[in-house]
Amino acid sequence: MDVNGPRWRTASRSSNNGGDCVEVADNLPGRVLVRDSKDRAGGTLTFTPDAWRAFVASR
Repeated sequence: MDVNGPRWRTASRSSNNGGDCVEVADNLPGRVLVRDSKDRAGGTLTFTPDAWRAFVASR
């Protein structure tokens, strides 16, 4: 993992009403991490930057 670790932010397409929210860390070389903001210890998905861009573009 990067020395500075992931810098998490709320995804821009998450709702603002406290409901479905995901956090994204895209500061690490070669990977994008995604997790549930309500269950941060519940696991993390890892995407390549290209796969993440394709996913976001398809939404």
